[in-house]
Amino acid sequence: MKKILLIIFVVVIIVSGGAFYGGIKYQESKTPRFQNLSSEQRQQFSQEKAGKGIGAGFLTGEVIAKDEQSLTLKMPDASSKIVFFSDSTATTKSAEGSLNNLEIGKTISINGTANQDGSITANSIQLR
Repeated sequence: MKKILLIIFVVVIIVSGGAFYGGIKYQESKTPRFQNLSSEQRQQFSQEKAGKGIGAGFLTGEVIAKDEQSLTLKMPDASSKIVFFSDSTATTKSAEGSLNNLEIGKTISINGTANQDGSITANSIQLR
């Protein structure tokens, strides 16, 4: 009887350890490894996810063009991104801001939704 209990105990320990190890490896495969990426690589990873429509887009860049409904950002990697906005788009800075504060040459951060064509529809704009 003791021998059977010992065998069951050892099998349970081995199966539990294997399941625990497998769970850790599965989670690692689903988690991005940001700690090993440079800031440029992190930005590119975030933009790629936003460009595929996964989650919200978060951009930081310099305003290089602006009209009544959109602006163009120069990204840190020298690419550009078109961002659409409306009167209901929240715009903030350390003091209260408005769409009139968006100027060419200013660095801003955008939080929004990726469109299929690669542009972004802004939910909020933060002036830096």
